[in-house]
Amino acid sequence: LPLWWGRGKKEDKKKVLEGLAQNIRARSEGHIGSGLIGCQWLMQLLSENGHADRAYEIAKQKTYPSWGYMITRGATTIWELWNGDTANPAMNSRNHLMLVGDLVTWFYEDLAGIRSDPAKPGFKHIIMHPTLACDLKFVKASHRSPHGTIVSEWKREDGRFVWNVTVPVNTVATLYVPAKNAASVTESGRPSRQARGVRWLREEKGTALYEVGSGNYRFVSQMAS
Repeated sequence: LPLWWGRGKKEDKKKVLEGLAQNIRARSEGHIGSGLIGCQWLMQLLSENGHADRAYEIAKQKTYPSWGYMITRGATTIWELWNGDTANPAMNSRNHLMLVGDLVTWFYEDLAGIRSDPAKPGFKHIIMHPTLACDLKFVKASHRSPHGTIVSEWKREDGRFVWNVTVPVNTVATLYVPAKNAASVTESGRPSRQARGVRWLREEKGTALYEVGSGNYRFVSQMAS
C-alpha cells in the first residue's frame, strides 16, 4: 500500500479508504482486522484521510482482537499474535513491538497533534495539529525534544475547545486550533489577534492557524457545530 499510495490517483485512494472504513465497521465490527504489516500504517492513514473516528473506534476496543484485549488479559508487553493468551507459546513472542504498529505515533502526532517539521528536523519548527475523534473529551501529552519539553493538553467542554500548549525555547510552532472561526479564538483571555507572541496566519477547514514562539499558551475557541 505505501508504494502504491504515493502514485495512486485521488479517486482510487478515496475508494480504497471508503472500502477500508466500511470493512472496519461491518466486517471487523470496529476491531482491528490486520496483522503485522497493516498495523504499520493503519491508524494514521485513517486519521489523515477523514476517518479518525474509525481509528479511535479501533483504539478503544477491549475485546478480541485488539490491543485492549491484551491489556484485559494481563499483558504488559505486545504479543506477536492477537490471541496470544491461547496460542501455542512456541510461535508467540510475548514482546513483539512491531505489532503495536503506528498506535503510539498516532497518540502523539494525531490525537495530541505534536509533529516535527521534516524540513526542519529535531523539532526546530513544531507543527501542532490535534485530531478530534468521536466522543474523545480530552488529551494530555508531552514530548521531550532536543530543545525542551513540548506540551499539548486539550479538552472539549460546552461547545468550546480549550488547549494548553508549551513551546520550548529557540523554537517556533505552527498551531492548528479547531474553531468555528478565528474571531472566536482567544489566547490567555485576549482575542487571539491581540495576544502577545501570537501571529495569525489563516483559516483553513474548521481551524485557525497561528505561529507562536517559545512560551506557554492557552487557546480557547468556539467549535463549529
